[in-house]
Amino acid sequence: MAEGLTWGLPVILYLFLAGMGAGATTVSASMLLRGGGAHGVHHEIARFGAILGPIPVIIGTGLIILELGSFQNGNYFRFLNLLLVVNLSPMNIGTWLLFLFTSTSVVYAYTYLNFLPMPFGDRVKVRRALAWANIPLGLGVAIYTGVMLGAMPSRPFWNSPILAFLFMLSALSTGTALIVFTRALVPRRGLDEEQQEVVHKSGYVLATSDATFIGFELIVVFLFLMFAYLSVGDVRYAIETILPGGPLATLFWIGVVLVGLVIPGLLELYFVIPGLLYHRKYTVSRYTELVIAAAVIFGGLVLRYVVVVAGQITGPVGL
Repeated sequence: MAEGLTWGLPVILYLFLAGMGAGATTVSASMLLRGGGAHGVHHEIARFGAILGPIPVIIGTGLIILELGSFQNGNYFRFLNLLLVVNLSPMNIGTWLLFLFTSTSVVYAYTYLNFLPMPFGDRVKVRRALAWANIPLGLGVAIYTGVMLGAMPSRPFWNSPILAFLFMLSALSTGTALIVFTRALVPRRGLDEEQQEVVHKSGYVLATSDATFIGFELIVVFLFLMFAYLSVGDVRYAIETILPGGPLATLFWIGVVLVGLVIPGLLELYFVIPGLLYHRKYTVSRYTELVIAAAVIFGGLVLRYVVVVAGQITGPVGL
């Protein structure tokens, strides 16, 4: 369905990858500041998130630069004009957010590579300072991906104040899922009892956090639908594309809501609630963690696809 659209797969992947990477780094930074120490559960989560976070952001940014078309015309550095011009447009603000976040998140990830020399400052102090910077920058990147779309009033599906919060929560959820998925791929044989305990506790913290993000995301999805459905005119017409009978309804309700939110959220609660209510040990197989995390990541990707496509097939309209 994306064929023939002005914004196709590169833009969709950019919105998805930038959000997921920003979410992973934000979760990492918050876990580091919450834990305080250089070892233990929070440090384990922070380490994974820090190293993973910049990778999808850099890939997504590369895709959007290629989408600008400058490479086709030989103007290889034309995208730098977005940094040279400073104004309050969403595109310009987003470009600076991406630049600052990518720079700080890469250095933040470097501080966790203990086998490499630290050329400046104390590793732990630099790491904590960058964690404080990466939380607002990461949230800014996650929110910006929704603000960029919402700043187009001629596209009624996008023109919602709730879209930015939906993308932010989706970024945090998919970023957490990325950490869970990668941790589940790491072999756990040969770990001593203390290391096994860290693995179980960090899995519990991640599952609890992701279930919370999913819960809030479901609430925001409901508010997004109600805001549009209770409106009149073009906005009401636009939201019908994802309501039952609409061309994107199946993708939205099955791909986003059911597979990406409800099922993984319920599964995470199933494993988390015994620990919350009865203080039982969190136990879940690696394969279950992989499936849950993959479902959340898949749902985040489909969400961007649905939003980007729906905004284009229902607009533009007159102002």
